[in-house]
Amino acid sequence: MENQITIREAVTDKDVALFWEQLHTYHKRDIFPDANSEDLKYFLGSEYHNHMMKIHDRPHDRCRFLFFNREGQDIGFAMPVIFTTEDSKCFIMEFCIYPKFRGGGAGKECAKVLLDWAKENGALYAELNYGSDDRRHRFWKSAGFIENGTDEWGEPLMILPPEDKVPYTVEVLADPTDWQLLKLENGFKRDIGEEALTEEKQKQLQKAIEDGKITFFIAKRGYRAVGMCSVAKCYSTFSCSFTGVYEDFYIEPAFRGKGIARKLAQAAQMWCKENGISSLTVCCAPCDEKMYLKFGFDVTLGHTYAHLI
Repeated sequence: MENQITIREAVTDKDVALFWEQLHTYHKRDIFPDANSEDLKYFLGSEYHNHMMKIHDRPHDRCRFLFFNREGQDIGFAMPVIFTTEDSKCFIMEFCIYPKFRGGGAGKECAKVLLDWAKENGALYAELNYGSDDRRHRFWKSAGFIENGTDEWGEPLMILPPEDKVPYTVEVLADPTDWQLLKLENGFKRDIGEEALTEEKQKQLQKAIEDGKITFFIAKRGYRAVGMCSVAKCYSTFSCSFTGVYEDFYIEPAFRGKGIARKLAQAAQMWCKENGISSLTVCCAPCDEKMYLKFGFDVTLGHTYAHLI
């Protein structure tokens, strides 16, 4: 078919070298135009190169170096990873159409070809970072992606949601260092207009979990964590027993409206009952009151006031 776009993988040493050449050009031209940028120095350096080659060469969940080809000519490239050992997510790390081929729908056609390729290779859905680039955001939105929280470093994500039916489960977080907790925490903070967790705050949170001061409940769709809530335990002299505060309630936007919120609340309430916690309270905005009433928070305890220090 005339003008048909196909994908070819960089397999030979020559093609791999060409891919890296185009990737460096893309980083310098489109992503970090400031030649003195520390980020640019990292992406052009040996540390990033060696890291990505390890992912490219590993036996599973490999990073693939792909070229978009039309009529025998490369017009762009992509660098996806399909996590077949997890939940078959295709994470699109890089996507570029060479400048002279931009316009006329080439980008959208390449995106479609890439997503078809990912599906043929076992992907069930796709995800990517879009940074703060409005143009990139609009492009992927036109391809069906929606905003969906952040990654573990606080960078905003977009997702092409999965269509397969997978049951949602809730479990108590076992590993305080789990990267998926950081992803959810940073998504929650972005939702409420706060900055992502610093490295220091990450360590403080992990220590609080290890010490039993706070317990997290994680909602999962198979491997993927899609929501969370937490219970902070404290001692009440009024009841002479432990009580709990319901906090950090967050579900990724793409997975809302599926009953996950109720599952999280019920899991937290059952855990409190099993662990001798006499009451569970929540502070919420007026717009959320009806929701929490439906989840069993139906006893009014006056008003809550705080002095922020």
